[in-house]
Amino acid sequence: MKGPLFYSKILLFGEYGIIKDSKGLSIPYNFYNGALKIDNNTSSDALKSNESLKKFVSYLIDLQQEQADLVTFNIDTLSKDVEAGMYFDSSIPQGYGVGSSGALVAAVYDKYAIDKITVLENLTREKLLKLKEIFSQMESFFHGKSSGLDPLNSYLSIPILINSKDNIEATGIPNQVANGKGAVFLLDSGIVGETAPMVNIFMEKLKEEGFRKMLKSQFIKYTDACVENFLHGDVKELFSNTKKLSKVVLSHFKPMIPEQFHQIWQKGIDTNDYYLKLCGSGGGGYILGFTQDLEKAKTSLKDYKLEVVYQF
Repeated sequence: MKGPLFYSKILLFGEYGIIKDSKGLSIPYNFYNGALKIDNNTSSDALKSNESLKKFVSYLIDLQQEQADLVTFNIDTLSKDVEAGMYFDSSIPQGYGVGSSGALVAAVYDKYAIDKITVLENLTREKLLKLKEIFSQMESFFHGKSSGLDPLNSYLSIPILINSKDNIEATGIPNQVANGKGAVFLLDSGIVGETAPMVNIFMEKLKEEGFRKMLKSQFIKYTDACVENFLHGDVKELFSNTKKLSKVVLSHFKPMIPEQFHQIWQKGIDTNDYYLKLCGSGGGGYILGFTQDLEKAKTSLKDYKLEVVYQF
């Protein structure tokens, strides 16, 4: 057995802000993907994944009992498949902010949910919000608290615009320009990040009035502007606002940026060769970069591996 592929995602804008109702923009990233498999694979990765799925099944049984009106699963088939050695075969790096658990959640929902909402339906706002709520509950098993956006993006495989917590829609983004000079790229920090501790730091910071004020007057303001600029193809304004956002993150989200990247982050702001921002919750994994001149950014960051996500 081999299930359909589910892709990784990138939250271009909105990390942390969407917890406090900022806008957000999430796009599928087809470079990485995963699928459920049963094929007698006895590698350590497959066995580890299978063990994790066993725990996930127990969690889903409890979830179903508590919220039967929200979602129910074909638990017998799921349990049987997991006992037969099913695992999630994935190229999506874990702890890198590109949605490894989101793709797994999407795959399990797709195969085992009863009366599932399918991608082929007319996806009204109500259906999108219901899917997001289901995925939020399912993915909480992995992160402690989840918005449900990663699995939603992976499941639908289309860009999603978050206007606010209860207002999300499928959206189109400007077409890429092949060999475009400007680009969005991923920078590999070489460190695995963990979501839960980073979110805890953020939640603690939210108790400070000064931090809450900064979030509203700067972080959310620039995030919202970046989303609008990107969707409307306003490149000049996009880079102006991304620079402001990059500065705010360096000043106020330092614990989420691996220490060895503080200097590189500042260098981008000083030289305008590129601007960096968090990709997911931070603490490691990928860092997201924006540049108006990809060659310049590559030279400037020659000691690092860059993966281009989008060109314009």
